[in-house]
Amino acid sequence: MSNGPRYLKMNGLCMNEGIEGTERFASPGKGRGLRALKHFAVGDLVFACPAYSYVLTANERGAHCEYCFTRKEGLSKCGKCKQAYYCEVDCQKGDWPMHKLECTAMCSYGENWCPSETVRLVARILMKQKVTTERTQSERLLLLSEFEAHLDKLDNEKNEMNQTDIAALHHFYSRHIDFPDDQTLTVLFGQVNCNGFTIEDEELSHLGSAVFPDVALMNHSCSPNVIVTYKGTVAEVRAVQDIQPGDEIFNSYIDLLYPTDDRNDRLRESYFFTCVCDECTTRSKDGAKMELRKLKSPPEPEEVRKMVRYARNVIEEFRRAKHYKNILPSFLLLELLEICELSQEKMGSIFADTNVYMLHMMYQAMGVCLYMQDWDGAVSYGEKIIQPYSVHYPAYSLNVASMYLKLGRLYLGLERKRQGVKALKKAIAIMEVAHGKDHHYVTEVQREVKELK
Repeated sequence: MSNGPRYLKMNGLCMNEGIEGTERFASPGKGRGLRALKHFAVGDLVFACPAYSYVLTANERGAHCEYCFTRKEGLSKCGKCKQAYYCEVDCQKGDWPMHKLECTAMCSYGENWCPSETVRLVARILMKQKVTTERTQSERLLLLSEFEAHLDKLDNEKNEMNQTDIAALHHFYSRHIDFPDDQTLTVLFGQVNCNGFTIEDEELSHLGSAVFPDVALMNHSCSPNVIVTYKGTVAEVRAVQDIQPGDEIFNSYIDLLYPTDDRNDRLRESYFFTCVCDECTTRSKDGAKMELRKLKSPPEPEEVRKMVRYARNVIEEFRRAKHYKNILPSFLLLELLEICELSQEKMGSIFADTNVYMLHMMYQAMGVCLYMQDWDGAVSYGEKIIQPYSVHYPAYSLNVASMYLKLGRLYLGLERKRQGVKALKKAIAIMEVAHGKDHHYVTEVQREVKELK
C-alpha cells in the first residue's frame, strides 16, 4: 500500500486527495469509504474538515457569532436586521455573502420569516455553488455533488416534506437566488437530509446545521473507531479506538444508546440501510440495555414485547412534543414532566432502572427540569442516568461526557463542590480524547475546576 501522493480524477481534472494518512476506497458491501494508511492512536486527530456551508440555529442568535460560532457575551448585532450577531467587523464582513440572503428578507417578513433550518442551509449551498468553481477544502476526497440522495427510497411523507421545503425556498429566497429546476432542488434536499450534520456544543446542545463532504465519506458502525466533534464551523475527526493501516475508518450516524433493532430501525428510516457491524451481529449489549426488573414472577415474553411497543410509542410522542418546548407555557412543561414520570412508573413495572427506555425518559425529564430551572430535580435524574450511560455507550462517548459536565455544573450551582469537581474531571478525561486537549471546550472546563481550588 503506497504512502506516496494519490490522485483522484473528477470532472476531467486530477485532484490531489489531500488528507494525509487516509484514502478513499471501495468498501465491500458499503460503496465508497475511508481507509487508514497509517496508525492512529486513541485521541489522535485523523483529519479536520471545514464546513462547505453552515447555518447557526435561530435559537442561538445573540449567544454565538453567526460566522465563526464563537460563544461570548457582548456580540455586535447587524445594524439592518438586528437579528444576526458577530464577534467583530471581520466576522460580519466574512458572513455578508451568506447573511445578505436573509437580512433584507427578515426585515420584510418580520415575524413571518420562518424558513426551516434545512431550507436556510440549502439556500447557502446554492449561493456557494454559484460563486465557487473549484474544488473546496471541504471536498478533498468527496464532492458534495457525489452525495447520495436516495430519492427512490423516499416515502410519500418525505416527498411531501421535500416539496414543502422547495416551496419555502422559493418563497423566502427568490430575490437573491436564481434557482435550478425543481428536480435538481429535490435531489439537493435529499442529499442534505442524508448527509447533513448537526453542530453541537460540549453539552450536546444544538448550535446549527452544516455539510462536511469529506466527513460524510465515512461509513457507519455501531462500534465506531472515530468520533466527530466541532471547533467552531470545522469538524474534527479523532480516533477513539486504535486504528491500524488498512483499517476502515467508521463514524456513528446515530445515538448508540439503544438496542440493535431500534438502531437499525433508525438507520433504515434516515439512511436507508441496515447495519451489519459486529455489534449488530452479536447483539452483545442488548441484554444489558433491555434489563428487566427482578421480580418474583418474571414477565411473560408477550408482556415484555407489549411494554417495548409502549416505550417506543411514548418516546416518539415525546420527541414530537419536545420540538415545541421553547414556546410552551410553564403549565404545559409540567405536563411534559408528568408524561415522563408516568411513563417511567408504567415501564418500571417490568423494566429495570438501567433499561435504555427508562433512561431515555429520565433524560427527557432531566431536560424539562433544566428548562424549568428545577436544579434539584435535574440532579436527581442525572445521578440515575450517569452510571448506566457509562456501561451502555462506547468508550469516550460525548453523551457520557456531556452528562458528567451537566452534573458537575449543577453540583457547583447547588454548592456541592466536591461532587462538582469530581464530575467535571471525569468529563475532562473523555473530552481530552474526543475534542483534543487544546480544544477551547476542554480548557474552559479545566478553568472551571482550577478556579475552585
